[in-house]
This record gives sequence, C-alpha cells and structure tokens, in this order.
Amino acid sequence: MRETRPNILLLMTDQQRYDSLGCTGCEAAHTPNLDRLAAQGALFEHAYVTNPICAPSRASLWTGRHLPGHGVYRLYDNLPDDQVLFSKSLQQAGYQTALFGKLHVSSIDYEVTRRHPNDGFDVYEPCLEGCLRMDAPYQAYAKWLRENHPQFHRRLSRDGRALLHVPEEVHLSRWAADRTADFIQNRDDSRPFLAVMSIFDPHNPYQDYPESMAERVNAAKIPEPLVVAGEFQGKPADLEREHRSSYLGDFRDLSLEELHAMRLGYHASLAFADQEFGRVLDVLDTAGIADNTLVIFTSDHGDMLGDHQLLVKGAFFYDPCVRVPLLMRWPERFGGKRRVDGLVQCHDLAATVLRAAGLSERDVHEAAPDAHDLLPLAAGQADSVRDHAVCCYRNSGLSTEPSRTPYWDPPIHATMFRDQRYKLNVWHNARNDAPPAGGELYDMDKDPQELHNLWADPEHAGVRQALTERLLDWLAAQERRLGSRGGQWLPRPTGKTARK
Repeated sequence: MRETRPNILLLMTDQQRYDSLGCTGCEAAHTPNLDRLAAQGALFEHAYVTNPICAPSRASLWTGRHLPGHGVYRLYDNLPDDQVLFSKSLQQAGYQTALFGKLHVSSIDYEVTRRHPNDGFDVYEPCLEGCLRMDAPYQAYAKWLRENHPQFHRRLSRDGRALLHVPEEVHLSRWAADRTADFIQNRDDSRPFLAVMSIFDPHNPYQDYPESMAERVNAAKIPEPLVVAGEFQGKPADLEREHRSSYLGDFRDLSLEELHAMRLGYHASLAFADQEFGRVLDVLDTAGIADNTLVIFTSDHGDMLGDHQLLVKGAFFYDPCVRVPLLMRWPERFGGKRRVDGLVQCHDLAATVLRAAGLSERDVHEAAPDAHDLLPLAAGQADSVRDHAVCCYRNSGLSTEPSRTPYWDPPIHATMFRDQRYKLNVWHNARNDAPPAGGELYDMDKDPQELHNLWADPEHAGVRQALTERLLDWLAAQERRLGSRGGQWLPRPTGKTARK
C-alpha cells in the first residue's frame, strides 16, 4: 500500500441532474464552492448512474456492482447481507470511517431499524430524510434535533414535508456539515479517514430551502421546461404512463408558474448545499490536509423538473434523469481544470477509492468487479476506461396508478445502453405474448436534448441493431459471471459418467 494514503471525503446530494452547477453550464445556479472544486480538479462530463431510482443506484455506488451483481432492483429492496460496501474494505485497510446523512442501499424501514452487517462505518449517523421515521433508532438528525432544537423537532414531527423553508441552523444539510467538520477536526491524525456527507437536497419537496437562499439564484436565467408537442407519439406506452402517473402526480396538472417555482426551489436548495459543502472544504484547508485528501462530489440520479413533460425520476433515460455531476480533486495526484469526456458510471467510484487507498488491482476487482478506476482519467493519463454505460430500470420506482403494490402494475422494465455517440433505450414486455414494447435511439452528438427519436429511422437501423446486440451481450455476460448461487453437488464418477 502507499506510504501516505489519502484521506477521502465523499460529498453527495440526492436527485441532482448534471446541468445544475455553474461549472456545468447552469447560468441560474449559485454554486461557487463546487465550481471551485471543479476548477481545482477534474469534472467528468458523462457520468451515468446504473438506475434512475435512489436505492438501486446507491447500492451500485457503494458495492462497485451493477444491479445484477447486488440484487437491489426496486426502491424498497434490501441489500443482501453478503454484499460489502467499499467503506468496509477501507475500514479493514485501517481507515477511520464515518457516515453523516443518507446511505439508502436498502429500504427505508430496514435502514432506520438496523445496520447492514458490512456497512463498515466506525461512526454511523444516518438520515435518509429529515422528517421520516423520526422516532427510529437510526435517525441521527432527529435525535440531534430532539436534543438541541426540541421546538423545531416537534414542528417537523407534526408537519413533515409540509413544513417549508427550514431555517439554516436546523436544516439537515447544516447538521450533516457540522457533524462532518467535527469528525475531520477530531480525527486520529495517525490514520487516514473516509468521511461521507450525504444530504437529501435538492430532492423534492422543493420548498424546504432556507428562504434567504432564493436571493442567490438568478431566477431570470432559469430555463422553462423542455416541452415538445406530440412528445409521446411513436414512443413506448410506458413513457406516457410516467407522464400521467408519476409519484408526484400528473404532469398536466402543473402550470408553468408551478414548474418555475419547482425549479427555483431546486436551485435554492443547491445554493444552500453548496454553502455547507464549502464549510467542510474549508476545514480541510484549515487543518492543512487538503492536498492529500481525495474529494469526490456526485449524486445518485437526476430530476426531470418538467423536461419532456416528465417529473422527478422514473422509467426513462433522458440525461436530466440518469446523468449526474461528478467532480474529483486530489492536489497531490492531479492538477485542476481537467474535463473528462469519456463515459464513466457512478459505481466506478468504488474502484477509484479503493485504488487510491492502495489496494491491489486484484483485490479491487474482487471487491468491485464491475467498477473501473477513474484516477487515470482525472490525472490525464487516459482518455477512457469504458466504451459504454448501462442503466437498468426493473420496475424500480413508484406510481400513483391504482395497484396492489406501490410499484407499477403491470410492471415496467427497460434498459439503456449508451456508447460514446448513441443512446439506445429498450423497453421489455411484462408478458411474453405481448407485442414489442418499442424503444428510443438518439444521436447524442447531434441531438443532445434527445428530441429526435431514431428508433424507426431506416438510416439508423444498423446502429439500432448493433447496440441491441451489444446490450444482449452485456446481459448475458452479467448472467454468466454471476452463475449459479446455491453451489453444486457433482454426480459420483461411476458407470457411463466415470472419467477415464
């Protein structure tokens, strides 16, 4: 292992789309601290998640495995006990490890009542969302409120998500920043650390930001939602189901004014998150450890915010939903102002962190078999580590359609396969006897807003077929690698089966 292993600081938001930072081209944003982080390190232009819903995506990020590898397909699935988070590998390698905020590799009710046996955190202070399960044993933010701000604790317990404009001093993002800063300041400086500050914003409800933050957003620069007439004509029917019955309701019920308010709240929440991330980054500078600290910032998926007449996230693969910001800074290893164009996925962070900590390539591959080390890209030593990105939706999210379960019924299954130029989205039938569900094909170089579906275009039939074959090969490779799960008992070598 390296003589001087880096500290690792992971900063995470929830439901943040790629184009929501100043450094990624958003003129409305007020994100000076994250923009500074990008200027001092590497910005990954094409980072894709493995699933557009929280729990499956986060399970991939923490295990370095795609969905078939860890088995978390839906929002309320639980990560199997035999899966190992990369924080556990770091703990075993001698790192001090701490989590403050959202983990969400399993269902809500699982995580508020028990810990995963391989989470690997020395300090474990989780909170999925501030107002959820406030009396549960693993709801650290609620406990802090109860002890330090009992009046606000009572208000939040009573009003839940209806409580708008949470003051700065009692906001979940402030709590997470304070706890992360305190951990860094009081660390054992004879050992490196992993500190995770994982917050709930800018996830809906969009109006929980401190009121003063709205003044920091350039409201005049907030773009209107990208709405195209006839958007769903010739596309899979499941897309229109999301349009009418997302878990936030029917898109058609919202006015442009309401969508603008939603977007303003989204950016105001990010302005506050940026402020709190900046406070933690300042602690690294004050402690004199910024140069040998690998700082990573990312999110678990995006938010449509009305683009393509869709809300939040779901069974679709438009970039606002599945492409997220990814920033890395490590001054001792690589310089700044590096923009990485190659495709990466968020579960690559598992291999990246473990390699940075000095684990061998063999050990990293065993721990995170689907992940690639991104450090060569950040350092300008390589242009790409993967030639495709895959995102799977396996009836993962929720709907407002009448159903026996919170999931879609009939279920929705779809897969995205993206190479450096094209994005193929295939919907899979719930019944074998149903007609083909259809799909989408976009030329991301010529059509980055995904307005022109080339699925039925004869001139792109060859591209569609080639990408479909590559997707089938990927699915088959996942099945082969995972193999049988229950072990085997081979027959005794007797009779005709005896070996000669």
